[in-house]
Amino acid sequence: MRTTAKQLRPKQRKMSSPTFGFRTNFLPFSETDVDEEEYEGVREVLDSGNLSKGTKLSVLETEFAERVGCRHAVAVQSNAAAIHLTLKACGLERGDEVITTPYAYASTAGMIRHLDAHPVFVDVDSRTLNIDPSLLERAITGRTRAIVPLHIAGLPADMTRIHEIAGRRSIAVIEDASCAFPPQTKRSRTAVSDAACFSLLESSIPNCGFGGMICTDSTMIANRCRVTASNGIGQKKSLSWDYEILTAGFQYGMNEITAALALSQFRKSTRMWQRRREIAMTYNAAFSGMPEVESPTDDCDTSHAWQIYMMRLNHRRLSLSRDGFLKELHARNIGATVHFIPLHLHPYYRTLYAYESGDFPIASWEYEREVSLPIYSTMEDSDVQDVIDAVIDVVRRFRA
Repeated sequence: MRTTAKQLRPKQRKMSSPTFGFRTNFLPFSETDVDEEEYEGVREVLDSGNLSKGTKLSVLETEFAERVGCRHAVAVQSNAAAIHLTLKACGLERGDEVITTPYAYASTAGMIRHLDAHPVFVDVDSRTLNIDPSLLERAITGRTRAIVPLHIAGLPADMTRIHEIAGRRSIAVIEDASCAFPPQTKRSRTAVSDAACFSLLESSIPNCGFGGMICTDSTMIANRCRVTASNGIGQKKSLSWDYEILTAGFQYGMNEITAALALSQFRKSTRMWQRRREIAMTYNAAFSGMPEVESPTDDCDTSHAWQIYMMRLNHRRLSLSRDGFLKELHARNIGATVHFIPLHLHPYYRTLYAYESGDFPIASWEYEREVSLPIYSTMEDSDVQDVIDAVIDVVRRFRA
C-alpha cells in the first residue's frame, strides 16, 4: 500500500463540534496529492547536484508535449510567465490590443499590461462562463493582435468559433489553459491555437507549487520563449563559458527540483482527473433536484478538467447572500471559496479604463452568485458526502 503525504503529515487539529452537528475537522478547499514518487524524484535531483537544468526538465517537456499533442513544450515558473513570454513572442507591442475575458484571474490581463498593450474585455456566456464568441467581432479593431480565451474551471471555451473569427483576421490565438489540464483529446492540427499556456500551480493538475508550460506547434514561438525565459541568452558557443545575449529577457525558467515534482504529478494526472470527475458527477447528481443551486455545465462530456467546481446560487430561492452561504458552509467546516472577482471590478482596471460594474453585466452577475466547492483527488467519499450534506442543509434552512 502506498504511503501518501496526507498520511505522513501531522493529523489536522480537531475543531470544536459545530452547532449543526456536521464534520468536526475542517475540510480544506484544496490539498496536494503527493506520495513517494515526488519525494524520490526530488531526492534524485538533490543527489545529482544539478538543481537548475537537467534530465527531469527535458523529460517533462517532452512528455507534456506528447500528451497535449504539440511539437514544443517550454517549462517556466508560472502560467503568468507563460502568457507573458508567448504574447511577447507573438510580437505584441505598445498600444496593441488583446481581447480576453474579464472573468479571470489577474495573470492574463496583467501580462498584457506589462507589455504596454491593452486588454479588451468581452463578456462571458451565462451558461459556460467562458468568453462569448458572439461578442468577439464587435470588439476587434485595427489594433487587435491576439485573442486570449480562458477555459474557466477546466471547461473548454468554444475554440472552433474563436479560431474561425481569428483566422479571418489573421489574429493570434493564445489559450489561457491554466485550468485545462489534462486534455482528454489531443489538439487538432487543422484548427490549432498559436499556443496554449498551462498552470502547474497549487490546486492544479499537475501541481508543483509554482510552474507553467507553453505548448505550441510554432518553432519560432518556442525558440523565442526559451531565449527570453533565460535572460535573453541564446544558443551557447562551443566553449562552456561563452554565450550571447540576443534580447532583453527574464529569469523565467523552471528549475530541476520543480520539474521533478511536476513530472511525478504529470504521470498520475489521469488518475487525479478521473477522481475529480467522479466527485463532480457525484455533486451534480446530488444537486440535480435542487432549484436553489445550479451545477456547472459540462457540454463537452468528458473533456472538462474539473480544476474547479463552480456552483451557482439562485438568489430568488434563497434568503441569504452568496457571502452568507459561504459563511454557513465554513460553519459546517467546509472550505468553499469564490472564483473569480471579474477584472473590471478591481481598482486598477476601474481607474485605468473608467470601467463601471455594469459594463460586463453577465460576468458581474455570475460572480455574485458563484461558490466553488472542494474538489481534489485525495478527497474521500465521506468528505464528498460531507460537502453535499452541508450544501443541502444550508439550502433547506435558508429557502426563500
